[in-house]
Amino acid sequence: VRDAVGGAVRCGAVRCGAGGMGCAALLGGCLLLGCSWGPGPPGVGAAALPTATYVLDDAGGLGRQFDGIGAVSGGGATSRLLVNYQEPYRSQILDYLFKPNFGASLHILKVEIGGDGQSTDGTEPSHMHYENDENYFRGYEWWLMKEAKKRNPKIKLIGLPWTFPAWIGKGENWPYDYPDVTAYYIVSWILGAKQFHDLDIDYIGIWNERAFSSKYIKLLRYTLDKHGLQQVRIIASDRLWEPISFVLLLDSELHGVVDVIGAHYPGTKTVPNALLTKKKLWSSEDYSTFNDEVGAGCWARILNQNYVNGNMTSTIAWNLVASYYEELPFGRCGLMTAQEPWSGHYKVEAPIWITAHTTQFTQPGWSYLQVDGHLEGGGSFVALTDGLGNLTIIIETMSHNHSQCIRPPLPHFSVTSQRATFYLKGSFYMVETLQVWHSRLGFESGNSSLFQQLHPVKVWKGSFSLDLNVDEVYTLTTLKIGQKCGCPEPPPPQPFPSNYKDDFNIRNPPFSEASNFADQTGVFEYFINASDPGDHVFTLRQVVVQRPITWASDADQTISVIGNFQWVNMTVTCDIYIEKQRDGGVFVAGRVDNGGIYVRRTKGVFFWVFADGTYRVTGDLAGEEILMKGLSGVRDNAWHTLTLIIQGPSASGLLNGYPLWENVTISKPSNGWAAIGTRSFEFAQFDNFHVE
Repeated sequence: VRDAVGGAVRCGAVRCGAGGMGCAALLGGCLLLGCSWGPGPPGVGAAALPTATYVLDDAGGLGRQFDGIGAVSGGGATSRLLVNYQEPYRSQILDYLFKPNFGASLHILKVEIGGDGQSTDGTEPSHMHYENDENYFRGYEWWLMKEAKKRNPKIKLIGLPWTFPAWIGKGENWPYDYPDVTAYYIVSWILGAKQFHDLDIDYIGIWNERAFSSKYIKLLRYTLDKHGLQQVRIIASDRLWEPISFVLLLDSELHGVVDVIGAHYPGTKTVPNALLTKKKLWSSEDYSTFNDEVGAGCWARILNQNYVNGNMTSTIAWNLVASYYEELPFGRCGLMTAQEPWSGHYKVEAPIWITAHTTQFTQPGWSYLQVDGHLEGGGSFVALTDGLGNLTIIIETMSHNHSQCIRPPLPHFSVTSQRATFYLKGSFYMVETLQVWHSRLGFESGNSSLFQQLHPVKVWKGSFSLDLNVDEVYTLTTLKIGQKCGCPEPPPPQPFPSNYKDDFNIRNPPFSEASNFADQTGVFEYFINASDPGDHVFTLRQVVVQRPITWASDADQTISVIGNFQWVNMTVTCDIYIEKQRDGGVFVAGRVDNGGIYVRRTKGVFFWVFADGTYRVTGDLAGEEILMKGLSGVRDNAWHTLTLIIQGPSASGLLNGYPLWENVTISKPSNGWAAIGTRSFEFAQFDNFHVE
């Protein structure tokens, strides 16, 4: 019998869920006892809930084909810190994301095609920094796609550019003036994925959240086909439903080459033109919400309602895993959190288990049933079938205040406790039992019950009833799979090491970038200095020498940040080598307060030296707030050691171990990361980095 508070359900000695939390009483607990039940009289003690009936029938045909649930790595540098996790923790995180029937069990992985530009939380390196340069081992997206495929060979892969290297635009900040060049560049990435990593890319996008060019899209299709890539499908335009839908209706040739209309943050709605195109409609980027219980509520609501309200057959979360410094923009807006490779700590957040409610019991290629999908008491349901008699129903009753996504604004609605009676007809009439998986997001109690298996529902004469409370998710399915891993707890969280060194001495690095450095403008790569006599053979080099075709407001300087954002007092030491003659320059910095899309407004304490033999101390990356300047004697193409000491309200600088300037007063910012970087888009090298 249900206790009066509506909390736990106790059936004799049976307690359900986690610690008795989060079960709806189903006909006075009949469900928990597994007895036969149906739409008959309510059991003892059941409150008289508003009741509605819903029919699930495939006799009149099916709805749209389901294309899968996925997530984005990139846009940008969102998986940056994941790669330097030690085993077994790194594999555990990957299992939670990609392993079928285990955690999020994602159907789709969408990655950024790195373009050397800032794309939200950092830059991702291009496979072609320069016109005569090709390297299919930069960055971490190749590795991530292979790890995903290793766990789920059927996972679908999508590539999408945010930024492009400068040579694509031949000096213009625009990728469509030379569409044949851009198409060649994108197709090279797809061919490289196959040639060097045996990865088949399934879908390719145009330019994230920016303008599309019909001429370019047609040329891209032609170039794909010319290289035997007929199986690669095109998504457009990863922005809004319009103008792409309207243009597809006007331009039959374009209509013939675009396979999917992908919209971002559609608020579960589509537009008439998009429906008229008869194309697959996807929410090709969505979520982007802090991954607490409200984020999980947002995700649960849109996973259902993107189809119920908007006919969207795929929803893709930005982002896959929050593996970037939390103080960068949109901190912790991933399905899970893994931002501490130095400690091994990670957190499987609630959105992972909300994902599992759909992904563990459906597959791309299944079909939605033709149902309205709105629950009378608020909330929604979808029903899917594999066409072979299997049925999966996902129900969500998320309340307005507990399911607000970061965008767009959510109009008010109300959800109440309710009883739902489902009638199974057509090929589902013979279904006798349904497995039940349940989540209850505990906002008042702060105690959520996530993805718990309950006793199966007995279907009686083709129907069953379910009492639904607010802020719940149910999956009812004929599939007897489903797993919630009871894996070992990861190590406890630890701050970034307060004494950290990197000499970059690694002959065959597994990745192109040094651990824990997060590039915010420019790209910093391991480099082998063949001409060096010995002290500086292995270095870190900034390699972007022209401003890329940008997506955000990249700085005019290059910068890579590292460490603990809460640091106040610090000593940063680094050997530096200016390669650019006359007006080249480099810096070391501390208390760096910004990055990502806000990198241009970064403040901190910056110690610069220039090839003309001068130095500067500035309070900002732009170099406009000059605190001190003078002569240093530094020259290009020679190694020097810079040391920046920040203590309380003052800073001092050493050059090659000798004081160069001291007791410069600094007021703001009061804390931040350490950083290295260059005066412009120029080659420069760094070695023996040390922060304490």
